[in-house]
Amino acid sequence: MSKKLEGKIALITGGSRGIGAGIAKRLAADGADVAITYTKGADAAAAVVREIERAGGKAIAIQADATDAAAVSASVEKTAATFGRIDILVNNAGTAIPKSFEETTLEDMDHMLDLNVRGAFVATQAALKHMKNGGRIIMIGSCVGERMMTPGLVAYSATKGAIKMFTQGLSREVGHRGITVNNVQPGPIDTDLNPAAGDWAVPQKANTALGRFGTVDEVAALVAFVARPEASYITGANLTVDGGTNS
Repeated sequence: MSKKLEGKIALITGGSRGIGAGIAKRLAADGADVAITYTKGADAAAAVVREIERAGGKAIAIQADATDAAAVSASVEKTAATFGRIDILVNNAGTAIPKSFEETTLEDMDHMLDLNVRGAFVATQAALKHMKNGGRIIMIGSCVGERMMTPGLVAYSATKGAIKMFTQGLSREVGHRGITVNNVQPGPIDTDLNPAAGDWAVPQKANTALGRFGTVDEVAALVAFVARPEASYITGANLTVDGGTNS
């Protein structure tokens, strides 16, 4: 099988677990050299790197809290210094703090804004300096950034709505360089943060057309496609991988 991303350099923020780890492994399997950032899970990040290396790929893990602008910029510089440039940036680092709006604190809101929006802003600005024409910027948004039916995610959905518009606006500014900017919007995906057997799973599953949670690999497959050369005419798009949640 020819590797569609052979010779490409990818940076995935928040790549030590869940969707981010799945994306890192998939891009590496498709031939890319991969850097991942992580906040706390050094062991988990090291395990992702080992798995990629065992399969014959190249990977590094960089400790960088996505809410720390200097650390995010440094992680981009380290990736470029190690591999020479950045071809693909996946802004995956993010979190939800599910609770009713009236119980959501200002600290909760600030944390989600810092991580989900500001972190993507900083990483993207830093990566663009190292990205040649034809690069790929891929946001990991959420289906609730476009259509909101899940209770307890008012503040979170607002941050993902911001990512949707950030994607659309940025695509127009970097289009002349052949750089595409797309927003992959997962629905309910079975991860540590949102387990298919968790308390919040029942209403989420009921909202899907397929009647099930998705897998990390199903999200990673769409990210890998958008990263490929043949996806070069897809930009400014919000692509849901949500089992029909928004259908």
